[in-house]
Amino acid sequence: FVAINCGAIPETLLESELFGHEKGAFTGAVKTTEGKIEIANGGTLFLDEVGDIPLPLQVKLLRFIQERTIERIGGRKPIPVDVRIVCATHRNLSQMISEQEFRDDLYYRLAEITVNIPPLTERTGDAVLLAKHFCQRFAREMNPQIKGLAASAMTAIDQWNWPGNVRELENRLKRAVIMAEGKFVTAEDLEFGEDDDELLLNLKAAREQADRKAIRRAISRTEGNISGAAKLLGISRPTLYDLLKQ
Repeated sequence: FVAINCGAIPETLLESELFGHEKGAFTGAVKTTEGKIEIANGGTLFLDEVGDIPLPLQVKLLRFIQERTIERIGGRKPIPVDVRIVCATHRNLSQMISEQEFRDDLYYRLAEITVNIPPLTERTGDAVLLAKHFCQRFAREMNPQIKGLAASAMTAIDQWNWPGNVRELENRLKRAVIMAEGKFVTAEDLEFGEDDDELLLNLKAAREQADRKAIRRAISRTEGNISGAAKLLGISRPTLYDLLKQ
């Protein structure tokens, strides 16, 4: 398994990182170097932030995917490579294609199977589960006196819309664990600002959304214990089962 972050490498170096180069191919090329594609032969190549690959290099990447051979920079000999390709990006590739910033033929070669990861704001309850994990990890590494999250922190985490997704959550928890003075991370330690979410004006939709969020949050806090979740919600177990079916 070989991974490369295409957005973290300067455009002038990315081709060499992917395809490798022969000795003397350019100034500073003192020896023949295999690229990431060649190193991954027989395994998996992970192209992170594939949307950041410049257009000229997209042509060469497409040719490799079609022919399953590469040529190092400065080389003339085709090198057969057998790899599985996995890609990830935070960018909207369909929009980039319409704006001619990403090749449609390359996209359809790469997108045989796609998995869309919904943002944290659409995964009600997941933020608290992840926050507990990060809190335990950072406490173990940096501040052993921290025992967990206070109720106020969990409520604030539930209500925040997480524009920065999981990275924001991880960074907030790391800072809070380091700076917290008590045994539990509080909402104040997380330093949230005002949440500007628009209010739902349709009462039926607002109630359904509130029920759905409250149930998911209760189940995530009790780690799947239905009795505990019902107690948190102030309802009976049969009532909770009925709501879950709905």
